[in-house]
Amino acid sequence: MPDDNTNENPEEQNENQDTNDDKDTEIIDSSDSLFGEKDREITTEMQESYLDYAMSVIVQRALPDVRDGMKPVHRRILFSMHELGLRANAKYRKSALVVGDVLGKYHPHGDSAVYDSMVRMAQDFAMRHILVEGQGNFGSLDGDSPAAMRYTEAKMTKISEEMLSDIEKETITWADNYDGSRKEPTVLPTKVPQLLLNGTMGIAVGMATNIPPHNLGEIIDALQAMINNPEIAIDELMQYIKGPDFPTGGVIYDKEAIKAMYVNGRGGIVVRGRAKIIDGKKGKLNIIISEIPYQVNKSALVTKIADLVRDKKIIGISDIRDESNKEGIRISIELKKEAFPKKILNQIYKLTPLQTSFNMNMIALVDGIQPQLLNLKQVLYHFINHRVIVITNRTKYELKVAKARAHILEGLKIALDNIDEVIDTIRKSDTKEIAAKALMEKFNLSEIQATEILAMRLQTLAGLERKKIEDEYKEKMALIEELESILADPEKIKQIIRDELNEIKTKYANDRRTEINPNQLGKFSQKDTIPNEPMIIMLSEQNYIKRIPQAIFRSQNRGGKGVIGVTTKDEDEIKSILFAKNHDDILYFTNLGRVFTLPVFEIVEAKKMAKGQPIVNLLKLQKDEKVTAMFKIQEDSYKKYLVMATIGGTVKKTEIEAFKNIRQNGLLAIKLKDGDYLNWVKESGDKDEVILVTKNGKCIRFPENNIRSMGRISMGVRGIKLKNDDQVVEMEVSENPEESKLVVVTENGLGKSTELVNYRNQRRGGSGIKTANVTAKTGPIMKAEIIHKDQEGDIIIISRQGQTIRLNLKDIPDRGRSTQGVYLMRMKNNDKIASISIINKEDEGEETPPEVNEKQQDLFALSKK
Repeated sequence: MPDDNTNENPEEQNENQDTNDDKDTEIIDSSDSLFGEKDREITTEMQESYLDYAMSVIVQRALPDVRDGMKPVHRRILFSMHELGLRANAKYRKSALVVGDVLGKYHPHGDSAVYDSMVRMAQDFAMRHILVEGQGNFGSLDGDSPAAMRYTEAKMTKISEEMLSDIEKETITWADNYDGSRKEPTVLPTKVPQLLLNGTMGIAVGMATNIPPHNLGEIIDALQAMINNPEIAIDELMQYIKGPDFPTGGVIYDKEAIKAMYVNGRGGIVVRGRAKIIDGKKGKLNIIISEIPYQVNKSALVTKIADLVRDKKIIGISDIRDESNKEGIRISIELKKEAFPKKILNQIYKLTPLQTSFNMNMIALVDGIQPQLLNLKQVLYHFINHRVIVITNRTKYELKVAKARAHILEGLKIALDNIDEVIDTIRKSDTKEIAAKALMEKFNLSEIQATEILAMRLQTLAGLERKKIEDEYKEKMALIEELESILADPEKIKQIIRDELNEIKTKYANDRRTEINPNQLGKFSQKDTIPNEPMIIMLSEQNYIKRIPQAIFRSQNRGGKGVIGVTTKDEDEIKSILFAKNHDDILYFTNLGRVFTLPVFEIVEAKKMAKGQPIVNLLKLQKDEKVTAMFKIQEDSYKKYLVMATIGGTVKKTEIEAFKNIRQNGLLAIKLKDGDYLNWVKESGDKDEVILVTKNGKCIRFPENNIRSMGRISMGVRGIKLKNDDQVVEMEVSENPEESKLVVVTENGLGKSTELVNYRNQRRGGSGIKTANVTAKTGPIMKAEIIHKDQEGDIIIISRQGQTIRLNLKDIPDRGRSTQGVYLMRMKNNDKIASISIINKEDEGEETPPEVNEKQQDLFALSKK
């Protein structure tokens, strides 16, 4: 195409034509254009046209005005209803009437755009304070569409009337409508801070806005504070505006995120619905959801939960019912008896919109034309400035009206004071025009005064009527003086704003619906969504590990064959088992004296017959390094030491605090002699007693305070003197020896219990005394455990080939120190005992009601009876 600067001189055009004869494309003179317009570069035309289109969308459709918080379509709807007389105290009229009036006079777009906007203004779950009072079906939280506009009816609410108050008093600017046939307001003279009150959402070209609703009382308190102190900081404003206040309630987390959002004008906050756990029927628990996050579809939420249950991503839910009614939202989730309600609720928060994010982007039009990203203080400033302009314009208008009336009253007073001359002058005039001119010349009156005198009725001559004029004149002069003083004193304008804001607050403000939780809500970890079920952790000699639900092993009678508890790898044996719960942290001590940490739930959960996974996949072990001891960390334990023992009889005591922060690579727990290995770790309270048992049937008992506390990298001291090929097979720590028993189990499945008082106290480092009669029938001692005399619970015994039996502790007979014991588990195929573990009765029951997770700050109460 030709350049924009194509020369229009005919001669130069001919020259250009001659030079381009050899070209296929003919250059057309702009004067030959079909419409007589100049040819332009297409890139320039596209740029300018697109910018015009973008600005039209930004200003005329998508973004709200910072002053009245309205987009053009909402402003036109309210103004049209105002013109139609659909006030709050009027009768309802068909929505189609309003939509047609808006379309015909002000908004040349589709009727669905107007009706959908009006519908949203009438939805109490979308607006913090509705601006349209609807009658009929205006949609629901379930995403139901509203009825057609021919079926519904509407009128203004009282608070929307406040937004058009004083619109007839020249308070705002007006512009031609789309066809120039009438005027429409460019902004409303609102007394209500609508932009923050109800928020808005809009997508323009190249920008978007998303502003949450707020509490009216809080906004007005912040406006009052800003009027009193224009230099107020956003931190101080947040003492009044705590955060968004959604019409659907819920809980907002993280005060710092709210502050960042208000300071920057954009940012995200986490919003949760409100849920609680209550007692249900037949001893079951129910989760009741009473509030959902803003803009979340309730029906879709229920469907999502049902889909997760169907897909077995959430286990433990037996029924879901939407019991919502006019009183409010109620979603009832019935749980199974064995379910863990807190974990299921956390899973719902994580996997459904019951926990969601609201991302604010506070973009609005400043001065009606300039889109800007605004922070909280700027939004409040623009509203206050708008109110100053509105009140100033209103005062000027009222002053103009008052002066005009006072001017007329002055003329009437002059006429009444000279009534005889006025009557005589009028009587002598041929026409009213001549009479008016004569009055103007004789009494120095204006044309409007003379006209009013001529229109004055005879009844005005009565004494009381004369007094009314005089009183009205005095009132107008006082009003003029007051209005002039307001215009002359900005402080009086500010006081008017304060008074009007207080009036709005008194009439319309209500309590906050959305709770603000100042704590940060972190991301869900795997721990937050895994039930804290009792588990049995099994570790094999070749360091294969797995966790199995404790309930799998039923209690059996003494002397039984047990059940298959594990399938081991070829030539592998079960080394040890530990009872814990999924959320417990376990310390793993290795034969080389190092320690690692790992929570239970990170161990693979397997079936009874599974082999488990190599622990080297979970911990960074060295070559030939194996886990030999597992210790469960108990946060609420009063014991502050760990006592360690090696197979060579060395013992060591170290404070638990030394193992608080363990690196991924592990820490050194004890320094070992060549050929010695760490094998046992127990907690102690400094006043306990240590018991060491050897495979050849020796046992030593000595006070724990015989061992001084040492650092992590120290070697330890001798605990028992070993003879020949003997070695330590168990180390126990007893808090109350007088009330305790020592249970020993031999390699061939025999066992017994002996009161600990039968073992005299010795000094550390001795040879010990006999604890069992070790023979070929019994085989060497494999394991030993300390239990309380009256302890209720079970013992789980596992063989090297994975045979497992669970016995009641009462089934283990009491025997003397030098006896062999009785068969607890009969071996087959040359199998041998590998490990034993004690399960207390209180540990195997139903999970106690979960407490609130401090990290997540779950807002629900448990009322389990």
